[in-house]
Amino acid sequence: MSDIPVQYPLILSALLFSIGVAGVLVRRNVIIVFMCVELMLNAVNLAFVALSPFAGVQGQVFVFFVIAVAAAEAAVGLAIVIAAFRHRESVDVKNFSLLRW
Repeated sequence: MSDIPVQYPLILSALLFSIGVAGVLVRRNVIIVFMCVELMLNAVNLAFVALSPFAGVQGQVFVFFVIAVAAAEAAVGLAIVIAAFRHRESVDVKNFSLLRW
């Protein structure tokens, strides 16, 4: 058993998640927005792993599913960004109106 209190990883997780939310809300570059979403997913994974001694193995198993979803999201998101860049020659969020209905 480690001597690190459970509050430290949870505080780090909350800090990383807050940085990710701020990046999604403030930045206009789509690639940076995707990186901030990945940062938020990793913050949630850190919280799951930090709380796994209390919840059992289910938290660690759920982390593997979140990692798989994050990998799929990154692949699909990057494909959309590349397609939009070829069409508009920009990765700015305001130029992504072609994805709207």
